[in-house]
Amino acid sequence: MELLGATTPVFIIFVICLVFLWVWKEGRKWGRLPPGPTPLPIIGNLMQLNLKDIPASLSKLAKEYGPVYTLYVGSTPTVVLHGYEAVKEALIDQGDEFLGRGPIPIISDFQKGHGILFSNGETWKQMRRFSLMTLRNFGMGKRSIEERVQEEAQFLVEELRKTEAQPFDPTLILSLAPCNVICSTLFNERFQYDDEKLLYLMRLLNENFKKLSSRWNQEKHNPMSEFDLENLAVCGSNLFVAGTETTSSTLRYGLLLLMKHPEVQAKVHEEIDSVIGHNQRPSLKDKMKMPYTEAVLNEIQRYITLVPCNVPHAVTKDTKFRQYVIPKVRCVWENGLGQEGWCGPSVGP
Repeated sequence: MELLGATTPVFIIFVICLVFLWVWKEGRKWGRLPPGPTPLPIIGNLMQLNLKDIPASLSKLAKEYGPVYTLYVGSTPTVVLHGYEAVKEALIDQGDEFLGRGPIPIISDFQKGHGILFSNGETWKQMRRFSLMTLRNFGMGKRSIEERVQEEAQFLVEELRKTEAQPFDPTLILSLAPCNVICSTLFNERFQYDDEKLLYLMRLLNENFKKLSSRWNQEKHNPMSEFDLENLAVCGSNLFVAGTETTSSTLRYGLLLLMKHPEVQAKVHEEIDSVIGHNQRPSLKDKMKMPYTEAVLNEIQRYITLVPCNVPHAVTKDTKFRQYVIPKVRCVWENGLGQEGWCGPSVGP
């Protein structure tokens, strides 16, 4: 027992020395990374994160270490950018260096580097260029897209009227409406809300995307080309995921917040009546005449912050950011919920 009691302090000191040695070696390996909380071996800074509210944990750490700091996710250092100024400086002012997409293992296993959202390098450039060109040809930024949205909005209103002012869950219908706009844009066809094809459309993406394969016919004999059918299918899936869920969630939260603040709802209603009236469909040209409604929409999007930490980025080369050096392909998190410019960013409208 005496021997055990004597060796315990020695063992603790030995473990502490190993921890400091590991931290020192990690710091030398990764260059001049920003400061941050001291990580533990294997688990990194997991103990400093509240997994139920990661944005709040990142904000708390930013108060201690500043708007740019290093957080270890396991044994991998991740640079965290907190607040508007740091995020803008990285993604706008130094956008080319922060162009990469950070790894998300679950998504990487599923998409295998294809598509737009989670690809990198030449694949991302080619798929982005192709998607923008194709969508422009289909009317993005033109009058035809606005007409598709107006048409679908009318169908949505008619579907809501069928409820006869009775309580109902709007989740499904608010998902189908933006999905139909994307269907109309990509496939030149919309579906009735009870059409089974609309409900399992994601399973049919591989077949439907053959309709968009004009470039595929030109590239199918080139084994080095990024324009293969799998890439196009994932690209289409990205458009549906990015366009449907975000719009649907924003609409649901918007309805909830307007119910919570009937005085705001009344002002929005009054402005809509005065600018658009009862017999005219809303259009983009009305936007400049409706500053209050525009402000409410912006505040709804700011408050709900659907992706508070954004998807992780990665630097495409060794990058000097402020007084630090971030090594190539290092993962970067952005947390836009900073305090600057706001009395309280988490305070609702």
